[in-house]
Amino acid sequence: MKRELIAASLLALSLTAVSCSKKVEASKAAPPPPTVMVTAATQSDEPVVREWIGTTDGDVNADIRPKVEGYLLRRAYVEGSTVRRGQLLFEIDPRQVQAQLRQAEANLAQAEASLAKATRDVARYEPLAAERAISQQELDNARSAQDAAHANVGAVRAAAENARLNLSWTRVTSPIDGVAGIAQAQVGNLVSPQTALTTVSKVDPIRVVFPVGEQEYLQYQSSSLRNAELELILADGTAYQHKGRIALSGRDVNVKTGTMTMIGTFPNPGNLLRPGQYAKVRAVTDVRRGAVLVPQRAVNELQGTYQVAVVGPDSKADVRTVQVGGRVGSNWIITQGVQPGERVVVEGFSRVKNGAAVTAKQG
Repeated sequence: MKRELIAASLLALSLTAVSCSKKVEASKAAPPPPTVMVTAATQSDEPVVREWIGTTDGDVNADIRPKVEGYLLRRAYVEGSTVRRGQLLFEIDPRQVQAQLRQAEANLAQAEASLAKATRDVARYEPLAAERAISQQELDNARSAQDAAHANVGAVRAAAENARLNLSWTRVTSPIDGVAGIAQAQVGNLVSPQTALTTVSKVDPIRVVFPVGEQEYLQYQSSSLRNAELELILADGTAYQHKGRIALSGRDVNVKTGTMTMIGTFPNPGNLLRPGQYAKVRAVTDVRRGAVLVPQRAVNELQGTYQVAVVGPDSKADVRTVQVGGRVGSNWIITQGVQPGERVVVEGFSRVKNGAAVTAKQG
C-alpha cells in the first residue's frame, strides 16, 4: 500500500510539473496585446491657418549723410525719438562754405560789371557803325564780348547758387517723418558725403518681411492669400492688436531656398513696433468643409510620409499611410486615409504592428 501511495504521489507531482511548464511556455509564446490610447477622428468645417517667420522693417528707411564736408558742431535731436520732416538733426561748421559763398558772390558781381560794360560798348558802337565811323568788325566784336559776358554771368550765378545751397546743407535735416536712430558720428568728427550720420525710419505703417514657398505664392496669385488678413505674433507670444495685409511680393524666387519674399504692412500707431523685430505672421488661407481631424500626436511622420494607426471594431490595428492637409491648432487635417469616427492611436504607436490585436483605451 505504501509503495502504491508513493507512486501515485510521484505521478501527481509529475503531472503538475508538466502542466506548469506548459503554462509557462504558453505564456512566453503569446504575450498579451499591447495597450494603446485611442480617440475618434472628428469632422468639421475648419479654417486652414498658415504661419511664416519674418522680421519687421521700416516702410521707408532713409540713411542720413551730409552733402558737404566739415566738422560736426552739434547733434540737434534726441536719439531714438520721433522726428518730423525738415527737423534739424545735425549742424556742420559753416565757415568754409560761407567763405566759398562770399567768393562766388564777388565773382558774380565782377561778371555782372563786365556784362554792363559790354552792353554799353554795343550801345555806343551801333550808331557809329551806322555812320561808318567804325568798321562792322568792331561792332561784331563788341556784340560777341557782350554775349560772352552774359554767358559768364550765368555760369558765375550758378556757382553762387551752388555755394548758397552748400551753406544750407550744413544744416542736416530729416527728409521724412519717422524714428531717428542712434547717431553714428559724434560732435567734433570731420564728416563728408561718405559719412553715415544716422538712419530715420518711417514705421507707421510698418513692414513685415517673410518668405513663402512657390505653392503659397501661386495661391497668392489666385487671390486666396492676396486678400487674406494677416495676424502678427510678437516675440513674447502675444498677438499684435492690429491686423495687416500683404502689400507686395518680391521680384524672383530664391533658387537656393525655393521661396519668394513677401511684404505685409501693419498699422503701427505709437511706434510700438520697430525695425528688426522677430515676427510670426499668420493667415487663414482656406476653409476646409467637412474636414477630418485627428490629433497631431496620432500622426507619425517618416521621410516625408505620414502614417496613422487605426483600431478597428475587432480590436486589430491597421497602420495606414495618409494624406495631410495642414494643421489646425493641435490637430492635423486628414484628406485621405481616415474616415470620421474611426479610432486612431494617440499613444503607443511604436508598439503597434499592422494586423495585430491591441487593447484600446479611450484617450
